[in-house]
Amino acid sequence: MIHVVLLGAGNVATHLYKAFEKSGEVTVKQWYNRNLKTIETYKNQVTITNDLSKLVEADIYILAVSDDAVSEISAKLPFENRLVVHTSGSVSVYDIDMKHKRGVFYPLQTFSKGASIDFSQIPLCVEAIKSKEDLPILKKLAKAIGSKPHRVNSDQRASLHLAAVYVNNFTNQIYRIAHEITESTGADFEILKPLIKETARKLDDLTPYLAQTGPAKRNDKKTIKKHKKALTDPIHKEVYQLLTKSIQKTHGI
Repeated sequence: MIHVVLLGAGNVATHLYKAFEKSGEVTVKQWYNRNLKTIETYKNQVTITNDLSKLVEADIYILAVSDDAVSEISAKLPFENRLVVHTSGSVSVYDIDMKHKRGVFYPLQTFSKGASIDFSQIPLCVEAIKSKEDLPILKKLAKAIGSKPHRVNSDQRASLHLAAVYVNNFTNQIYRIAHEITESTGADFEILKPLIKETARKLDDLTPYLAQTGPAKRNDKKTIKKHKKALTDPIHKEVYQLLTKSIQKTHGI
């Protein structure tokens, strides 16, 4: 049994708690958050606290907190030489105070509190400064919630996090723009969803380079001109022009 203390109460922390509770191999011994109201609904299931000095002993302390808080909270932990990990994609493992055994337990996925998460579909990036000593338990923890652990160093994790902004956050913003475009004429955005799903599905078989289609790829100047004329929002037009330019540069057009 792996004993865990969870710190933080955001989306990642909440989903990790639920996954740990479902696992028969993990016990959440305590859940810390500065504001107890955020986690008080769980007080009958797990010991909660807002006092760092009262943290109990555990195998792993998971800092599922904001990036800016990792260094500060790790320094305030009232013990040393215990395994402390954070869940951030962009924060270095060295941001954790050096008095601890340091590591990373980063689930590479988008999290919303209201959406269910299947950890068997989530890659878990793990890192430990003392890799021989601490990596095995981090891999075991990942497997305990059904995830596949990937040993990733801080530079690799930072590049994955940056790439994730493109494939997730920026892509979702493109969806929002598309939604506005369809709404402007009363067209149903739902009609686009099979296309969205097929675009993602193709990446199981093709690289993004080979999967690219559309007017920019085939240098359809007439359609591109028509599209730009139809775009009344200057930012939407700028995004269209920039992405068209990027596609054409990629494909040597």
